[in-house]
Amino acid sequence: MKMKSIVHIDLDTFFISCERLLEPKLIGKPVLVGGVTDRGVVASCSYEARTFGIHSAMPMKMARQLCPEAIVIRGNSSIYSKQSDIVTEIIKEESPLFEKSSIDEFYIDATGMDRFFGCYKWAKELRNRVINETGLPISFALSTSKTVAKVGTGEAKPNNCKEIPKDAEMPFLAPLSIKKIPQVGDQTYRMLRSMG
Repeated sequence: MKMKSIVHIDLDTFFISCERLLEPKLIGKPVLVGGVTDRGVVASCSYEARTFGIHSAMPMKMARQLCPEAIVIRGNSSIYSKQSDIVTEIIKEESPLFEKSSIDEFYIDATGMDRFFGCYKWAKELRNRVINETGLPISFALSTSKTVAKVGTGEAKPNNCKEIPKDAEMPFLAPLSIKKIPQVGDQTYRMLRSMG
């Protein structure tokens, strides 16, 4: 059986990036998208806001305490959906087989494309097309499975790419925290840590 070539694509800080396309003065500033009241939660935050310890799903009140100068935006789901649809159309035009796993994430099965032009080169060209046509930052990783590709994208961010060949998967994954593996929550993490 032929080894798979899986590309995981993630639009970096997607809601923030969409807002910055509309309002460039937000570039380089700590920005939060989410519920604007103290009872709201952070749906997305810029990398500048993350330096203050802010993360998605954090209560907005706590985020504002950590970074009082953060710019808080309610967000606009129709704009995010429109941008996501544009990216989806580009991927659909370029990719033989893909899965849209969320508004800002995609998996592409690029198996066999290496016979024509190399999967990594092709994925970089796709990334460049998305950036050029939308202005949105995008990261991706190429590996032999969805899990390793997704972890690789997380390590490639922000706005970068990574290739993890089959023989490099174990050396790549070994030093990383178990928490980097998708779907590993706190309970599973504690259990696995207790097992060594």
